[in-house]
Amino acid sequence: MKRTVLQLLHEAVSLHADKMYLSEKIGKKWVSTTFKETDEKSLFVATALNKIGFVKEDKIALLSEGRTNWVAGEFGILKNNCISVPLSIKLLPEEILFRLNHSESSAIMISKNNVEKLFSVWERLENKSFKLIFLDNDKKAILEISKKLGIKKDEQLFVFEELIEKGKKLLEKDKSKMSKIEDEISENDVVTISYTSGTTGNPKGIMLTHLNYWANSKDAYNSFSGYLFYKTLIILPLDHSFAHTVGIYIALLNYMTLYFVDAQGGNINIVKNIPANLKEIKPQLLLTVPALTGNFMKKIIDGVAKKGGFANWLFTKGINAGVKRNGNNYEKISPLTKAINYLPHKLADMIVFKKVREIFGGKLEFCIGGGALLDIKQQNFFLSLGIPVFQGYGLTEATPIISSNTPKSSKLGTSGKVLAGVSCKILKSDSTEAKIGEKGEIVIKGLNVMKGYFKNENATNEVIKGEWLYTGDMGFLEKDNFLMVVGREKALLISQDGEKYSPEEIEEAIINSSELISQSMLYNDHSKNTTAIITLDNQKIKTFIKNNEVKNKDELLDAIKKSFYKFEQEKEYQGSFPKKWIPANFRIVEEPFSEKNKMINSTMKMVRFKITETYKELITSMYKPKSKINCEENKKVLNIFFNN
Repeated sequence: MKRTVLQLLHEAVSLHADKMYLSEKIGKKWVSTTFKETDEKSLFVATALNKIGFVKEDKIALLSEGRTNWVAGEFGILKNNCISVPLSIKLLPEEILFRLNHSESSAIMISKNNVEKLFSVWERLENKSFKLIFLDNDKKAILEISKKLGIKKDEQLFVFEELIEKGKKLLEKDKSKMSKIEDEISENDVVTISYTSGTTGNPKGIMLTHLNYWANSKDAYNSFSGYLFYKTLIILPLDHSFAHTVGIYIALLNYMTLYFVDAQGGNINIVKNIPANLKEIKPQLLLTVPALTGNFMKKIIDGVAKKGGFANWLFTKGINAGVKRNGNNYEKISPLTKAINYLPHKLADMIVFKKVREIFGGKLEFCIGGGALLDIKQQNFFLSLGIPVFQGYGLTEATPIISSNTPKSSKLGTSGKVLAGVSCKILKSDSTEAKIGEKGEIVIKGLNVMKGYFKNENATNEVIKGEWLYTGDMGFLEKDNFLMVVGREKALLISQDGEKYSPEEIEEAIINSSELISQSMLYNDHSKNTTAIITLDNQKIKTFIKNNEVKNKDELLDAIKKSFYKFEQEKEYQGSFPKKWIPANFRIVEEPFSEKNKMINSTMKMVRFKITETYKELITSMYKPKSKINCEENKKVLNIFFNN
């Protein structure tokens, strides 16, 4: 038996053909597609692609919000032995152009919500016979595309639903050709070229094979075995490697139904539709990233605080009691601690937490977190609330899962235990293997390690040495064999004496504790002191000024400073951070870090080099003699709150 993702699909069909696999909202109804229907539809697509002229290793990009045709389209691409190039809907036109040209894509499957991004870059596509496959059956939009791009329907412009009909008719005449193509697919054939988000430089195309996906899916499934036939709302974009593997492929093993967030009316509606979709679907699990869970946590806290009185008091008391009862969720808690905190936690659970869980549909059992380090405060909060977030660790080059906490084995503050099929070691700077508890670079090997970077042999050789993938992430294995990840090597702060430190935990502590600060990026490049660039939550600043009758910029700046350092008084963080890495100075910037200004990437991580480059002068100013927080640069930003 070949170890391919197509084999996973066929196995799912053979066992549960008529179980629901994919579901999207069309109009006001959820329209579902079974495993069998997905298998059939994708074969029709593959047959039509073959007839048009696509051959082995042709690259076809996908640019769409999550939807049934995204998944059927990718399986169709793979069944014709072509390669999928998944792209983020958050990319700018120039970024899309780079990826299409670099990947040598000959076509793109694209949704109505994203097609306009192609208009400005179409003429600069290197492949002049480039084809557009439109995922929506919208005649008006099809005519507009044809007119704006100067391409003819059925020559360079194709409609997805028509391809299905075309493929169906072709298959009725001859099934042998497509069967032969699939039989010739190798385990080492490339499934996707997935581009890095570019937090530390230009994006690279990661080649992941059938075997990579098969192995990682099987290993991750075995870690979470027993959780079958669950429903989930896919909030993360399908190009995100975490959502790609867990959402599309692992769902073939645990027969999970994927509901895609309603994107009708444009991509801007996706975030707005999440609350309503959660209540409609009532999922048992969610895939999240820290930016999402952090947003959920703040909104929950703010929402309960607005109710005030007994509800807010009980909520806070209950969360704190739950944190004490749970400990780190691994080591035993004393019976006395459990007993003392039982009643406040139980009362809060019955009166307040139950209502809060209704926000997520009322049936959510747990979340799986990936993408970045999950702050300990978030982990404590959600576990106490009754919706644990099981933190994992991975990177796209590893397809992407390396380790994960699970309902069966979890320890807060860690990234869980390494998957059974993955070997992991920690290497110190002198390349010797670290002992338990010693920090170093995380290095792994396994069938999940990528084939390499597309058209970039030098970059491939830098990270793959022998069978081992050098992740560029720093971490250590602790005494109970849980993996602790401390951050990206390229994102590390470096002090005057050459010592290195990951800033992510302090950054998360600042924004999770502060009521006034929205974003924070720490900086230290061989200096005595650490500094930070921060953005403010403008609405909360305005409310704070009104409620506290703040009269001038000096008073406000003093309040922001207190809010910035509030984390030092929080129980979760006391004694966690060495003094030298806590910022001695900060500068406020008016414009939030965003995807629009390229300071946040499509996976909601800060693009550090871009922020550093943009605010180079401000950063330099913080290292001048006598530079203070109470400075004119910071006061100038606060003018907007006092102009009227």
